[in-house]
Amino acid sequence: MSERQREVAATKLVCGGDLQGDQQGLIMKAFLFALLFFHTLVLAETRVEVLGLFKNAALLKINGQQILLKAGKQGPSNVTLVSSTPKQVVLDINGHRQTLGLSQRISGQYSEVDEKQEVAIPQNAARQYITYATLNGRRQQVLIDTGANSVAMNSQHAKQLGVDYQSGEATHVGTASGVAEAYRITLRSISVGGIQASGVEAVVIEGRFPHMILLGMTYLQHVDLREQNGTLFLQAKF
Repeated sequence: MSERQREVAATKLVCGGDLQGDQQGLIMKAFLFALLFFHTLVLAETRVEVLGLFKNAALLKINGQQILLKAGKQGPSNVTLVSSTPKQVVLDINGHRQTLGLSQRISGQYSEVDEKQEVAIPQNAARQYITYATLNGRRQQVLIDTGANSVAMNSQHAKQLGVDYQSGEATHVGTASGVAEAYRITLRSISVGGIQASGVEAVVIEGRFPHMILLGMTYLQHVDLREQNGTLFLQAKF
């Protein structure tokens, strides 16, 4: 059977009858166009946002619906989580694979959506919000502390970041062990899940306190905070 004969046969099946000449071609083109339009419409409705990343699981927002999806499982709108690490997730969206990082968004046409970035941080068993931040280009674990006026770290943290903290402004701060020497410095940048702030003031305390870097208000003033169902959301203000 020739290509033309196959086209005519397909047209008869769709339209239920015999048509002549150009009418057959026009109807077939209209039918194929309708299928293509419907497929494009379905894809355009799929919007995915990565809220949190874990080993073999990810917290996603799919078309406005928040869901914790595990590896190998399918969520709404034919979105399947292929694999996930704390750094990135691989999704299968209607047969198309996409790799996304924390706080990235993607539309059904598989392009990133230009919206304010948002990061989701789940609460741990101790009811703390702990995540990773990039300080002066170096990745460190941090504790979100809305009660701290400033970003705070101990002298070992500062050395790990390559910060010459003793060239900063000398001061004293109170700790659980008493009064300790400290230095006020300015960090070049701090980024959490792509939400970056530049020129962030911080305090470096001599000794081993605090045990983890405290992400205080000198950074948090650059984000909007929202707590929901044991998850803290940080969204860029600008």
